[in-house]
Amino acid sequence: MEDIEIRRSSRRRRTVTARREGGRTVVLMPAGLSAAQEQQHVDTLLARLERRERGRRPSDDDLMERARRLSDRYLDGQAEPASIRWVTNQESRWGSCSVGDRSIRLSHRLQGLPDWVVDSVIVHELAHLVEPHHGPAFWALAGRYPRMERARGFLEGVEHPR
Repeated sequence: MEDIEIRRSSRRRRTVTARREGGRTVVLMPAGLSAAQEQQHVDTLLARLERRERGRRPSDDDLMERARRLSDRYLDGQAEPASIRWVTNQESRWGSCSVGDRSIRLSHRLQGLPDWVVDSVIVHELAHLVEPHHGPAFWALAGRYPRMERARGFLEGVEHPR
């Protein structure tokens, strides 16, 4: 079940909008709508958000091409994953890497986030293929991605919304 917050405003007259905030959907609507009207708007807006986000979600094949480009650009092509894919069973991590079989998994929670944030997670996981542990050599590699620290801060904010 999706976490939906409805915010009603007596100043809002006609417009109804929805946006994602962290792990929930916030729907903004006029205060005087009936329950049936509210539900109709929520259903319509959720479907619209889903369509928009689906258009921004790269497929697993797209992820592999993206990972190769990022490896070439920031890791001198040293990281060569065997696979990279979206998964729905990672609620406490943004991504994971199995060095043994060279597979990378990205949490579905990244879908819809800005590309530069997703790229930072991909570069982080690619760096594990070169340096498995979070030591200085690992952070030197991962830090080649110019927006790494900013992306880490962004993800911390997503994990712990106000």
